[in-house]
Amino acid sequence: MGIQERREREKQEVRKKILDAARELFAREGYEAVTMRRIADRIEYSPTAIYLHFKDKETLIRELCANDFRELAHAFARIAQEPNPIERLRKLGLAYVGFAIDYPNHYRLMFMTPHPHLDPCEMDLQKGNPEEDAYAFLKATIAQAIEEGRLRPELTDPELAAQLAWASMHGLVSLHIAKGDDPWVEWRPLAQAASLMVEVCLRGITREGK
Repeated sequence: MGIQERREREKQEVRKKILDAARELFAREGYEAVTMRRIADRIEYSPTAIYLHFKDKETLIRELCANDFRELAHAFARIAQEPNPIERLRKLGLAYVGFAIDYPNHYRLMFMTPHPHLDPCEMDLQKGNPEEDAYAFLKATIAQAIEEGRLRPELTDPELAAQLAWASMHGLVSLHIAKGDDPWVEWRPLAQAASLMVEVCLRGITREGK
């Protein structure tokens, strides 16, 4: 490996350290409460070193969210070859929960932490492209199910149906993340609850025999 390649690798390693530390702090303490100096202290770097990679906190969270939303979209893309939209919805629900289990800090930052509104274009993401937009992929799957007459007759709006499906899984996941260590409740494993939740939701939205 040449000097230039080694320097680039070291630069990317430092950048990843910054992003991982920022994600953890934003998710735990909130975006507004965390400063660039706080992130620098977390990885024992000087604030100057942080600013060599990110000009400000908004630039940092923009890249964080772009990376994390792209990761979720890629997890969904692996299901794209499933031709049956109902079976695809089942797999999407389980993949969504699996992502939250594997990357809880990613999930907290993406869906449970208030932060500035981010334009998809500024994050180099194509809104509405199912390959980069997980919500677009969910909505397209719902739209196909409606077109094929697989959903209950009152479900004619793909946008609304997609939001209901998302809300059901998000509610389960966020409750476990926020309150999963609460001793007042005898929590069942999230993966077990998610599997049942997916089936309950599908029974609620699909026509019999579809």
